[in-house]
Amino acid sequence: MALLLVIHLKPVTLRPMIRRALICLTSSCLVACASQAQPPTLPPAASVLPSRPASAPAPVPAEAAPEAAQATPVNLAPVPFETARANFVRDTAARYGLDPAMIEATLAQAQFKDAIVAAMSRPAERVKPWSEYRPMFITAARIQGGREFLARHRDELARVEASTGVPAQVIVAIIGVETSYGANTGKYRVLDALYTLAFRYPRSGDPAKLEREVRRELFFRDELAQLFALGKEEQLDVATLTGSYAGAMGLGQFMPSSYRQFAVDGNGDGHRDLFNSFDDAFASIANYFVKKGGWVRGGQVAIPATLAPGNEEFNPTDWTPSWTLAELSRRGYHPAAPVVDGTTATPINLIGSSGKQYWLGFQNYYAITRYNNSKMYAMAVFQLSEAIAGKELPPA
Repeated sequence: MALLLVIHLKPVTLRPMIRRALICLTSSCLVACASQAQPPTLPPAASVLPSRPASAPAPVPAEAAPEAAQATPVNLAPVPFETARANFVRDTAARYGLDPAMIEATLAQAQFKDAIVAAMSRPAERVKPWSEYRPMFITAARIQGGREFLARHRDELARVEASTGVPAQVIVAIIGVETSYGANTGKYRVLDALYTLAFRYPRSGDPAKLEREVRRELFFRDELAQLFALGKEEQLDVATLTGSYAGAMGLGQFMPSSYRQFAVDGNGDGHRDLFNSFDDAFASIANYFVKKGGWVRGGQVAIPATLAPGNEEFNPTDWTPSWTLAELSRRGYHPAAPVVDGTTATPINLIGSSGKQYWLGFQNYYAITRYNNSKMYAMAVFQLSEAIAGKELPPA
């Protein structure tokens, strides 16, 4: 729905040992990745941070969990472009039952974009502390924009919340972070973005980075193939679709694979339209949270916690909420609010403006990280949703 570079990609569901191997491309990568998806009353806004226009592009998220090595080996030897392209046409046609001539004709319209290569080649931004990260996403303008958006679409969002259990304000917060409530869904042709990254993914020249770069290129090549499959399934002219420089699309910034797997027809017209149908977009973001993230109806997302003096911070390798409260208590983490018995959680350690902040994240927090694999992205979405719902936020 979504790369940071964290791209908000929303690829197919993976098992825990490999799902961390791909950073979800943010839609605002604007991310995305849609899915992913990445994907949700109106008291006065909590006075939080300096404002920025609600239509301004969302900043690129940062601070993803480390990638894990994949078991399947890849061939690191360079393949000539003409060979790679011909293989792509042959394999995509066979895989999805498509006419090779149609694929060729469409690829003939694709253009390599230096701006996309440059964007993907930018050195990783230093990891911002939470005190600097939150103001990029949670502003008075974005909160007010979210409340107005929710008010305009209250009925549609209420239907989705009733059927899926995903709160309306969470769906709105995803759209706010990903596309500023639809104001910035991306300016690149998706075909150009995926074609560029599928066949000219930037190389750093660093041998230590070569395997990752090859894997990323193959990832985008698969997304390009899935774009053709999506066009067939939804009767879309793929040459006209626009999105982020990573190929994420629509209100929730779904990558093609996530669009195919998690998008749903929310208005019953027989199509899944994440570009123009609010019903479809709302239902699809919620479906992504439920199907990929395991969203728990009525469940908590995150609560503040304390770390007892003398205990070291505990930083698990991912955000899976696999620790019992008793186990966390032995490590010094204690919830600062009531928690349902039997709940498991993950510790979240942040650097705030007044020092360290500690939280416990639950299954629904994990579900947000499936949209974008960053603990601060998930916390920003959660806190924005809380502010949209009229709740007072803690200091950054």
